[in-house]
Amino acid sequence: MRFDLVDLQLFIAVADQRSITRGAERSHLALASASARIKGLEDALGVALLKRGRRGVELTAAGESLLDHARLVIHQIDAMRGDLAGFASGVRASVHFLANTSGLSEHLPKALAGFLHEHRDIAVDIEERESTDIAAAVTAGAADLGFAAEHALPDHIERFLFSEDRLALVTSKRGPFAGRRQIDFQEAGACDFVGLTSATALQMHISKHAARLGMRPHFRARLRDFDAICQMVAADVGVALVPEAAARRCAKLMPLAIVRLRDAFANRRLVICARSFKALPRPAKMLVEHLRAEAV
Repeated sequence: MRFDLVDLQLFIAVADQRSITRGAERSHLALASASARIKGLEDALGVALLKRGRRGVELTAAGESLLDHARLVIHQIDAMRGDLAGFASGVRASVHFLANTSGLSEHLPKALAGFLHEHRDIAVDIEERESTDIAAAVTAGAADLGFAAEHALPDHIERFLFSEDRLALVTSKRGPFAGRRQIDFQEAGACDFVGLTSATALQMHISKHAARLGMRPHFRARLRDFDAICQMVAADVGVALVPEAAARRCAKLMPLAIVRLRDAFANRRLVICARSFKALPRPAKMLVEHLRAEAV
């Protein structure tokens, strides 16, 4: 049985768009050609892959299985192309790595710098995502490795602990709660907040838990990094939730008070994860070995 890569890419597009018409447009194919290719796949496999309806298409159980395998195949092909293309530029391999906000800003830079210094023929393509999105991408084979909060991962994803991280509330030395050692997040509901931009993974995590508590925090400023947030807090613009590691680092340079959160969502085990560590390409395995040695 032969599979055409164009057919697999088309099937992924149709599944993502839930429409043969939109999938054909995304794949730059005529609708008639796309329909014929999907029908050819079903005939070759001997099973229906799609349930067709007036509002689009839904995947059958067989279609879900094919989608999973198709994503893995296309990811491996893309990795192969990237690795081979790298020979021309002197970089011979790459690792696709997804990380949450804390990982990118506080936990990974030093470890990754050491790895890249030792392995100058390997590149790491790192991208910020929310932990739940990282879990989905790793499961689908759309990334080699992930750095995520363990609570967001399903049981079948392999992982090892890299570090533990707590979210803490920071306030100015003269601000609310400055004399407290710990509080519940809900107690700060009436305060002005300084936060990350709404698209960042950590801010989405905080916003979800605020909504579950019935809170609608008022943000006076949204910034892109923890240092800038802590500068605003030190100037008494508002309070903020930041990783404790970032809070302690900034408190050495700024007049800040750090207050621990009692909420369960503030306690996070940060892990390195993969669909299967044994099945990773060699460059990704080398990075995993390095990160295991750097883990706290």
